[in-house]
Amino acid sequence: MFCRNCGTQLEDDAKFCSACGTAVNEEEQVKEEINMEELEKSSRSKLVAGLLGIFLGGYGVHNFYLGFTKTAVIQIIVTVVTCGAGSLWGLIEGIMILCDKITKDADGKTLQN
Repeated sequence: MFCRNCGTQLEDDAKFCSACGTAVNEEEQVKEEINMEELEKSSRSKLVAGLLGIFLGGYGVHNFYLGFTKTAVIQIIVTVVTCGAGSLWGLIEGIMILCDKITKDADGKTLQN
């Protein structure tokens, strides 16, 4: 929790801010925490990422979409070197995304449903 007046981080059981003395309104703090969760959601879709992984995973398109550029380039190289067999990597990742095993993008934000 953070003080609504000065922004100082508060302990979970604090009733007053130690920095400025403002009373902690728990109802308002809960609303702020919910808003923070909404801000931490990615603008990227889980469904889109999963389908890109299944159909174009060998080219790393789903990883480009999620912001994992280095991994995407490695996937392209592996697919080319293995004459296409490396595309299984992308297929498996696409399924993992749709099954909620991979839930975050490169920024650490949760993918939208």
